[in-house]
Amino acid sequence: RQLGSFYTEHEFEGIGKIPMTFIRAPYIESVEPGVQILAKVDGNIVGVQYQNQIAISFHPELDESRAIHKKFLAMCEKMAKAA
Repeated sequence: RQLGSFYTEHEFEGIGKIPMTFIRAPYIESVEPGVQILAKVDGNIVGVQYQNQIAISFHPELDESRAIHKKFLAMCEKMAKAA
């Protein structure tokens, strides 16, 4: 097992509780004004959104949940309609 790798389930803003697999993942130390915190694990920021950009510290492709992928696709569809 890799050090610093783990699995958990936590709340993700706008989605609910989702599985999160971390592989030697860094945490987000701080955010600037206008950046929305989407998820925290043990008080550490692991998901943020700024306008049409999302950054996460975990690997959603390793879990069966497609909630993050669906959120991203919904954002893309919204941007396409606005263009």
